[in-house]
Amino acid sequence: MWRGAAAVCLDEEDRLLMVLQGTPEEEKKWAVPSGGKEAGETFETCCLRELKEETGYEGKVVRPLFVKSDGAVEVRYFEVVMTGGRMEVRDPDGLIHEIAWKAAAEISNLALSFPEDLPFLLSLFEESASSQTR
Repeated sequence: MWRGAAAVCLDEEDRLLMVLQGTPEEEKKWAVPSGGKEAGETFETCCLRELKEETGYEGKVVRPLFVKSDGAVEVRYFEVVMTGGRMEVRDPDGLIHEIAWKAAAEISNLALSFPEDLPFLLSLFEESASSQTR
């Protein structure tokens, strides 16, 4: 089974950190920073390594959010807050083409690498908005 982790980062303006990814031969699509777990790595460590490689940002895992599994693939999504770094593509695989902060209204119109994640991603904005009105 392939295992990986994804970093879900919302900024103070309620925008989601996303990367435009794909091989040169395929259509580029948007996703949250994510990638495969290496031997001996925890899911949390994988999440933060992928965040750094794909975006240049450093972060801290706040909490687990969601596990997506279909029997062949397991991806664990974590809420992450930024602790440092700066926006720059450092992807050793050369699959990341752009980094951007996207508002909720923009995400519905993006070509997503994992379209099945859309309801989950949109729910994050709703959760963030409801926590700010308390």
